[in-house]
Amino acid sequence: MKTKKALVLLPVLTLLTSALAGCGGDDPKASQSASPTDTAASGPPVTLTVEVFDRGIQGQPDLNNNTWTRYINEHFGKPNNAIVKFVPVPRSQEIDKLNVLMAAGEAPDISFTYDSATVSRYAKINGIMQLDDILAKDGKELTNYLGKTVLSYGVFNGKQMAIPAKRTSLAWIGMFIRKDWLDKLGMPVPTNRDELYNALVAFRDKNPGGVDGVIPWGVAATGMNYSFGNVSESFWGKQSEEEFVTAPGWLRPGNKDALKFLNKLYNEKLISPDFALDKTAKQADADVTNGKVGFFSANWDYPLRQNISESLKANAPDANFVPIDTFKNDEGKYKKIAYNENGVNVFIPKSSKNAELAIKYLNWMSNPDVLFFLQYGQEGVNHKMADGIPQVINQTGDNMQTSYLNLDYTLVVNGVELGDPEKNIKALAASAPGLEEVAKQSYKINTMDTYTAFFFDTPNESNIKYGKTLSDMGNQMTDKLIVCKPAEFDSLYDKLVEEYMAAGGKAVMDENVKIYKAMQSNKK
Repeated sequence: MKTKKALVLLPVLTLLTSALAGCGGDDPKASQSASPTDTAASGPPVTLTVEVFDRGIQGQPDLNNNTWTRYINEHFGKPNNAIVKFVPVPRSQEIDKLNVLMAAGEAPDISFTYDSATVSRYAKINGIMQLDDILAKDGKELTNYLGKTVLSYGVFNGKQMAIPAKRTSLAWIGMFIRKDWLDKLGMPVPTNRDELYNALVAFRDKNPGGVDGVIPWGVAATGMNYSFGNVSESFWGKQSEEEFVTAPGWLRPGNKDALKFLNKLYNEKLISPDFALDKTAKQADADVTNGKVGFFSANWDYPLRQNISESLKANAPDANFVPIDTFKNDEGKYKKIAYNENGVNVFIPKSSKNAELAIKYLNWMSNPDVLFFLQYGQEGVNHKMADGIPQVINQTGDNMQTSYLNLDYTLVVNGVELGDPEKNIKALAASAPGLEEVAKQSYKINTMDTYTAFFFDTPNESNIKYGKTLSDMGNQMTDKLIVCKPAEFDSLYDKLVEEYMAAGGKAVMDENVKIYKAMQSNKK
């Protein structure tokens, strides 16, 4: 997914490089925190432009005039003689749109992207500002809030070029199984691959839900929800860190066996028969909420979300999905990927005339009272308190949040921020009324035995060149290998991997090795 975001049309990149080459309801506590700074002055106010995602949510408010933007302008703008103006960017086109704005010298003073490769490219062509000095002068609270680890994800070639948000929720992918089906069959909750396989076979043969077209394991071709979870990790053999982070997954010891296992399941009619055609997961959603699916993998909280849980309850009142850990490796671990500690990458374009004000804005936002209001709003209107934990009250109109906890406006944090990890988890669980204990269990399971993606501080030019092609090839390879005849699997795997490496996979891997070695040398 990151690779897809990083793809940039060559004409835009050329224009971008050329253009940048020469660029040098109110909470009273938050109101008290927004004291005037030395930015405040007589004369007309300064306009600070800030990017915001336009997610195209039905009924969304004016992204420049709503409860949250008025709060920001009242409590930051006025004391600093500034007007904060938000620049909407379509979420689905954010990289392309950002490239155009950067090339034209019109990017917002505060811009952002989730794609660190894009930030790295901007840094390489001198298109964004170095922030070390400004942070030291105007960002002390921001620096203290984020900490060295989070800030390190914004360092390129030894310089602070971006301000990563703090990600407070690190759980990513989870696995869920119909406990009510297991109970009907007198079977235990699976704790390893063999036990899961036996459960899937029983779901297929005995159809404990009595549904038309039972699907033991629900899968879609989205790459996220209804994925194959951490099945591959349970087959992986030992590798050095260098091998693990630089080589494509296709070359990892055990990856071939993992795909062979999935091929076996497909040919035994244990996974969704048309998964490769389900590009949007709409069919998988329908199968789950209609009570046809016994097991699936998705975001750690997916079956707890209102649109899934309520639809399932309406169609299959007795359905009970519980989180499980079932893909155990030879070492007895349930290795699974988790999010890195960093979230969205905030940066200041070289074209900006308001860098100091931009950092002061982020510094103001790191205040706990400010963050609380932007995430939860006013008690009794935007949230209610239960056992000391705020619970969001969904709103329409001006009070509507177009992203979870207003993450498009809270640029210093991704996720719940109540100042205490335990409270954060409770708040996450509170977003699933009636399923709070299930949510806590799922979060705990999916933050154990985890690893995170390696952060390369230099862009991989080969990946920029071949990434989209390789990503598409990888998806097609997975589909072909899962649905092929078992007798054809071994030869097909070897053939496809050879083609993948020749199509750019080797070039990307070789450059990864080069960058990795340089990073290790710089640590000495």
